[in-house]
Amino acid sequence: MGALDTTLAALCGFAFLAGFIDAVVGGGGLVQVPALFVLQPQLAPATLFGTNKFSSVFGTANAAWQYARRVQLPWRVLGLTAATAFVFSVLGARAVSVFNPALLRPLVLILLAVVFVYTLWKKDFGSLHAPRLSPRQQRLAGAAVGAVIGFYDGFFGPGTGSFLIFAFVGLFGFSFLAASAAAKLVNLATNLAALAWFVPHGQVVYRLAAPMAACNIAGSWLGSHLAIRKGSGFVRGLFILIVAALMARMAYDLWRGA
Repeated sequence: MGALDTTLAALCGFAFLAGFIDAVVGGGGLVQVPALFVLQPQLAPATLFGTNKFSSVFGTANAAWQYARRVQLPWRVLGLTAATAFVFSVLGARAVSVFNPALLRPLVLILLAVVFVYTLWKKDFGSLHAPRLSPRQQRLAGAAVGAVIGFYDGFFGPGTGSFLIFAFVGLFGFSFLAASAAAKLVNLATNLAALAWFVPHGQVVYRLAAPMAACNIAGSWLGSHLAIRKGSGFVRGLFILIVAALMARMAYDLWRGA
């Protein structure tokens, strides 16, 4: 096996793991993006991010489809949330040229710490699916969540899936399982918004992205099926682990001044 084949095999392994994690609680980028940067250091960062988005969007789409078949969700509200997130993700991506996204790191780290502590402290948080908002309130909250988190995902990105799940549990009263399903649909919209820029600008290496996409789909299939079978307790446990990993990663980046 040549060096290229070995590298591609490693990337496909990381893509499978990323798809699994992302399907359950989001955060697959914690695995797949560093793997691309380490194993393909000769490529420009924009190309690495574009390749990551292309390969991961298929896993996200598969997870969204798996959840949609088995979890009851308010489709009209989520459609509005996803559409709003798509538009604001594009605006967020454009804002990168005006503002430095790295300035958000301390604030995002604080917000992740709040999410982490609150989820640990409230043992029953997200254990039951008990929507608390009226249809009109759900639409308003959905539009607000889509705008804020969509812009954030386009502008900066890390922790988008975690923030979406926390919003659907905390604001809407969803269980962790339903919140993860809802987050997949919104995350799919923001990923497509990113690809709308990466693909036309030639920032995707398809010889890497295509096989990685297949492995990402396989991982997402396993992750979504396990989440549906094991329920909200399983999703909550992995959610706490991923938020902790995100916090550690961002604290490390701040410490070394990245």
